Amino acid sequence: MNFSVLKSATYSTAVVPKPASQSDLFLHSNNHPSRHARAFLPSFNEMPQKSMAKKTAYEKIREELKLDAKPKMNLASFVTTSMEEECNILMMESFNKNYVNMDEYPATTQLHNRCVNMIARLFNAEIGENENAIGTGTVGSSEAIMLAGLAFKKKWQNKLKAQGKPYHKPNIVTGANVQVCWEKFAMYFDVELRKVDVGEGYYVMDPAKAIEMVDENTICVAAILGSTYNGEFEDVKLLNDLLLQQNKKNGWDTPIHVDAASGGFVAPFLYPELEWDFRLPLVKSINVSGHKYGLVYAGIGWVIWRSQEDLPQELIFNINYLGADQPTFTLNFSKGSSQIIAQYYQLVHLGREGYQRVMEKCKENAMVVKQGLEKTGCFNILSKDNGVPLVAFSLKDTSHGDEFKISEMLRRLHGWVVPAYPMPSGAEHVNVLRAVVRAEFSREMAEKLVLDIENVLQELGKLGPKYTPKVTKIKKDIAKRKIIVRESNKHHKVLAA
Repeated sequence: MNFSVLKSATYSTAVVPKPASQSDLFLHSNNHPSRHARAFLPSFNEMPQKSMAKKTAYEKIREELKLDAKPKMNLASFVTTSMEEECNILMMESFNKNYVNMDEYPATTQLHNRCVNMIARLFNAEIGENENAIGTGTVGSSEAIMLAGLAFKKKWQNKLKAQGKPYHKPNIVTGANVQVCWEKFAMYFDVELRKVDVGEGYYVMDPAKAIEMVDENTICVAAILGSTYNGEFEDVKLLNDLLLQQNKKNGWDTPIHVDAASGGFVAPFLYPELEWDFRLPLVKSINVSGHKYGLVYAGIGWVIWRSQEDLPQELIFNINYLGADQPTFTLNFSKGSSQIIAQYYQLVHLGREGYQRVMEKCKENAMVVKQGLEKTGCFNILSKDNGVPLVAFSLKDTSHGDEFKISEMLRRLHGWVVPAYPMPSGAEHVNVLRAVVRAEFSREMAEKLVLDIENVLQELGKLGPKYTPKVTKIKKDIAKRKIIVRESNKHHKVLAA
């Protein structure tokens, strides 16, 4: 949690490991396995009886991990896969800090609180210049959503208890396009999940249809800022306006939660005029994934509340067995500090200017992919230009292979992980491919992806004659370059002789 007053105490000077160089942190790869890696090592289902040399264990595991996809080519994931050397070093130096020990690591706690304040202000929270926002770091948006949902449920229960009404059948209204964590929350905490079906051509929640599902037992309506399926932003402003009318008509106070896991670090920089956050009166809490477009490695999320009254105090526990009285509101207990420190690094290093530059680059590269796919004439584009930087697309003709075949061939032939899946309830018959464009996805990678998709289409016989010369020319150019390299090598060998 973010607290305005920390108990003063005398802290001993921490012993910080000597900063390591990049080569120390990440050992260089080698295409040839060492004698340690070649050593026989069975697939363990039980802990081995005897120890093995640390070099042997390292090399063997390292060789086995080479079977994984290359993280930068994993376009299925929204999660950051590359950070700067300085941030990598900061993370290495803080791997041994357990964030829950706030009294022992007060500087880390301060960095956490600053992150909460910065993100809250990014979301236009109504807090004074010297006030602290209400929020906490989590291990991702799934935990953040669980905490926000619990706050809504407890506040709703308290209200109905005070009115002498039954409080055992809470529900949440959301679109069928929600991420699975919402289904987990509903199942784990006994809340009915009412889903608004999507439709072909409209793959997010329709606010008007959502309002029809709301009743006095609705603890919140959840809007998605950046659908997992196609990156589209739901119309939170329209939802807020319609729900205000519904609340006034029925004497309710049904609130809104915004799941901004993917879009929370995108919208403020690309679409600052878009009203989706605390500028809307019914938005009471927002979650965002720091490890997506917050530009941090996997393992950090944030949840921010509009005000203290939106977070029931009975959900906050106080403990005293770590050295001092301290509050805690998390589903887990222990948590590493490195991701929190990395988030703070990105916020202060990049600033608003830097984040805007990164998001603009992501959008530009997404447009390169989109336009390249459109030129093939083979795809329908299902994503929106104004949304999370990604391209969702489906085949116009599946007679020579479907989206799942293209996904399989892209991975097998070119190493790209581009997932194929059906759209959610209401449009299940529509299959889609999705390429997420992250900060580490360059213009060159965008052009290479389009070229590899064209090659797959040609293999499947989907490209017409107008594309054959283009692909053939590229292949001829590559072959020509190989000949030049061979001749150059021969020439150098002659000179060396």
